[in-house]
Amino acid sequence: MGVTSVTDGTTGSQASATAVSLPALTIGPYALDLPVVQAALSGYSDWPMRHLARRMGAPYTICEVMLDHFVTSLRDRARTRRFLMLTDDDHPAAAQLMGADPAAFPAAARRLVDAGFDVIDINFGCPVKKVLGRCRGGYHLGQPDVAMEIMHRVRDAVPPSVPVTVKMRRGIDLSAESRDRFDRILEGAFDAGIDAVTVHARTVQQRYAGRADWEFLKQLRDNWPQHTILGSGDLHTAGDCVRMIRQTGVSGVTAARGSIGNPWIYQQCRALLAGRPLPPPPSVHEQRDVMRLHFACILQVYPQKLACGRMRRFSLRYADWHPQREQVRKDFIAVRSQDDWMHVMKRWYDTDQPGRYPSEPAERHSGAGTDAGEQACRSSDADSGP
Repeated sequence: MGVTSVTDGTTGSQASATAVSLPALTIGPYALDLPVVQAALSGYSDWPMRHLARRMGAPYTICEVMLDHFVTSLRDRARTRRFLMLTDDDHPAAAQLMGADPAAFPAAARRLVDAGFDVIDINFGCPVKKVLGRCRGGYHLGQPDVAMEIMHRVRDAVPPSVPVTVKMRRGIDLSAESRDRFDRILEGAFDAGIDAVTVHARTVQQRYAGRADWEFLKQLRDNWPQHTILGSGDLHTAGDCVRMIRQTGVSGVTAARGSIGNPWIYQQCRALLAGRPLPPPPSVHEQRDVMRLHFACILQVYPQKLACGRMRRFSLRYADWHPQREQVRKDFIAVRSQDDWMHVMKRWYDTDQPGRYPSEPAERHSGAGTDAGEQACRSSDADSGP
């Protein structure tokens, strides 16, 4: 496996490809054949998205975040069964937990293991104000003792064969005090037997504003070379994923916003990491086939009245690959039923033609000034679950 010197993964331009040997990404007993994994995205990385990602080359996926008390109260009902849904083809897969009370984490973690998840991921990274106000997510980066208690409780609660991982940000803010707390938590994580840590290279205070500080990730990698550290932040394209690995030396990266409506990102990363040029964008018929499969998966787990709305949000991202992107997006925005969706598909996807790489980062369609990552995190804060 190697890294290419590709310079523009957004537009698809092809630079000279030079493979560089990389160690395999391992999370506990799982050796992954690609150092790019599907991130947890609340409101997005449900079973249909994760199942499709696996079929399209993702070696590992993380379920959208669930609140600890929501997990323990789940019943085996058709309405809620989808939150714990897994199929044989989905492994290895992780479930992400978020909460405030350390005592609530163990029972939730055990429930997720019993449901079949292979890894438990603890969320110390969500920066949304409502989440912080309820002492969840990124709030724990300001209280190392509580964060370490949560990690120890989860590690002790699940079998030793089940990896436990943590998602963090680089601190609450850019102060020296915040950095000291981050270092305490990171060191405590490794001392507690945490198998891997994912670090988003922005602070909680920054949310999703400005650029992620990849140099911070490089410093972490230099300081902790023997541990599994994954990077996150500003990974909009396959080229971004490759550049982060190459520039920072992280063990791997989590594809988040760049994977929404882009399940091809894993194939693209495989090509770049092998020293091959960036593949051509998927043709219109290739896009059509993947979108149909995605909708079929959604219909397996959501009632029809909800399925259409979920597919519409993904369709707006899929439309970025279509040569008539703006017109296609406009039609998808107007979709209100499955018949409407099928009509748009027939109008724009029946005739095959070359696709196009999106010309700008994916967050441009996230709504009125609101970042897609923040929207996703905000949507997780319903006490009854995503």
